[in-house]
Amino acid sequence: MGDPMKDEYDFSAAERGKFFRKGASFVPPVYLEPEVLAYLSELAVTQGTSLNDLVNTLLKEDIERIDADK
Repeated sequence: MGDPMKDEYDFSAAERGKFFRKGASFVPPVYLEPEVLAYLSELAVTQGTSLNDLVNTLLKEDIERIDADK
């Protein structure tokens, strides 16, 4: 399955903040159900757009509707 965890690790040569990037943002992955993905993928093709652009457009429209109902 993989190597088991060691009892101790040596961090004496570690560098604090080595991978820190000011202003970097985390983009969490979003997983669609297979049937939703298939439907939206087909729709994106028929509209001549990318799946990413289609999903963002649909979500923005929903956000506008939600805000309008407030």
